[in-house]
Amino acid sequence: MTGRAEGPQGGVVRPHLRPGVAVTRLRDGLHLRGRGSSLTLEGSRALPALWKLLDARLAPGADPAAPVPDPKVAAALATVTARLREHDLIVDHPSGARLPRWPGAVAAEPGGAAAALAATRPVVSAADPDGPLARAVARALARGGTAAPAVVADAGLPAGRVVASAGAPPVAVAVQCGADDGFVTEPADPARTRADAAALAARLGTGPGTDPGPGTNPVAGHPGALPVLLAAAAAQRLLCAVAGLPDPGEPGDDPRLLAGRPAVLLAEARPTRAEHHPWAAGAGGAAEPPTDLVEALRRVTVLGDPQLGVLDAPSPGDLPQLPVALVSCATPSGTLVAGAARTDLARLAAACRSAELHLAAVDGGAAPVVGADPEHALGRALRAAALDRAAADGPASHGPALPESAWREHPQAAHWWAVLARLLGRSPSLTIRQFPHGVRVFLAEVDGSRAVEATPADAVAHAALAALTRLLARRSGLAAAHHTALTGAAAPIAAAGRHPAAWTDEGWTDHWLTGLADREADLRAALHRLTGLRTAPWRPATPAARPLANALDGCGFTALVRSGDSR
Repeated sequence: MTGRAEGPQGGVVRPHLRPGVAVTRLRDGLHLRGRGSSLTLEGSRALPALWKLLDARLAPGADPAAPVPDPKVAAALATVTARLREHDLIVDHPSGARLPRWPGAVAAEPGGAAAALAATRPVVSAADPDGPLARAVARALARGGTAAPAVVADAGLPAGRVVASAGAPPVAVAVQCGADDGFVTEPADPARTRADAAALAARLGTGPGTDPGPGTNPVAGHPGALPVLLAAAAAQRLLCAVAGLPDPGEPGDDPRLLAGRPAVLLAEARPTRAEHHPWAAGAGGAAEPPTDLVEALRRVTVLGDPQLGVLDAPSPGDLPQLPVALVSCATPSGTLVAGAARTDLARLAAACRSAELHLAAVDGGAAPVVGADPEHALGRALRAAALDRAAADGPASHGPALPESAWREHPQAAHWWAVLARLLGRSPSLTIRQFPHGVRVFLAEVDGSRAVEATPADAVAHAALAALTRLLARRSGLAAAHHTALTGAAAPIAAAGRHPAAWTDEGWTDHWLTGLADREADLRAALHRLTGLRTAPWRPATPAARPLANALDGCGFTALVRSGDSR
């Protein structure tokens, strides 16, 4: 087991068990829980006795380098100590110095972090510096190890909002407490912090606070412990920023949060609770596109966050998931229903179409096409251009209708055709033609729904899926204003990282998606030759469109317009 060693400043350091680590004895082992990790050791009834010895050696004032007579016990102690270090349950600290509970529970170098906090004097600004929220923030900062904060009046802040700043260069957080809810911003420079707080208050409709005045109970005028909770959360975020510790709102293992997007702590009074939410439209640069469907749907979740999102989250709700998976969401121009072979694919289709409808409502310019990545957006744009050309040219400009044999043997086309026929109680109307000039592009129309794909079977399958989406939405009693369905444009991102079993064929969705993905690049090239489409990145033309543009960029999504429409 590691004993004494030289610290960064030359002092002697020794290992300590982190403050707050809880230990539970098991029948044949131990379970240890720290702030951010846990460890279970099993396999020997001697482990509790071994732990008793190790705990004593890690205690303040003990000498962890004291020799252990039994070499087997020494080896066991070294093994357990190594496992504790792997799980960050042990930290090195100068010998003879008290390991502070904060920041000893989290800091890699608690002494350095504590020194940085002690050398800092925060400034707490509020319209009423004697109000309970400002005082609660100041007390929380002082308890965290800083010098006594300065609490100053700032007439530019509304009632119920406090800005706390510290450090050089300064970093700040804003906290707002209303009668029933409130928020804490992500640490940032003071100017951005104030702008973020104003934007969040407008977005959330958070009412002004009701600070009752100096000398009163900190929670008077507020339900429960909401002001204290918010003050503590604001202090924690600022203290972590000053001490160089991870922000509590960092994504970590929380799939709802997204790196590069601000995390805002939102709190409610009834019941008293708080959690971090991603702010898709918040400040931050453009993100890299998602690399697979799982990551794309994480971004969809961020875009549709119920408090801070820019879209209504696509959800299956009470809609049927068989024979076609359906999801719906609200848009500025009415309810949208999306359908696909699976719910995850339907959610992606709905999010992209919903973003387009939102942009059309606020931008007032050319309607953009949205995709999870540039290739997805381009594939969707090329299909839309081909459908526009087909509508303008009319059927006479296409070759003769293809026979049923061109698609009937394909398992996906045959399946979706048969499902539609069974639900209709008749054979659906079908027309399938190849575009002229020898390009490998096929247009299928099934009961009024159209699709453009690389093979006759792919086109029939997607057109039948689109027709089923409309039919099942009506039968579910949903009067949708818009419908959309999966297209082959989504196949590359949906198939990324998936490896269908060798014994499957295209009757299996994963296998079919892989085939669609393999055909997509050639299809896009053929559609380029057919339509001559040229695209450019969409840019917002109105202030109302900028939050959605920030959100799409921050989540790695792509919006394209025809190059003649680019602004």
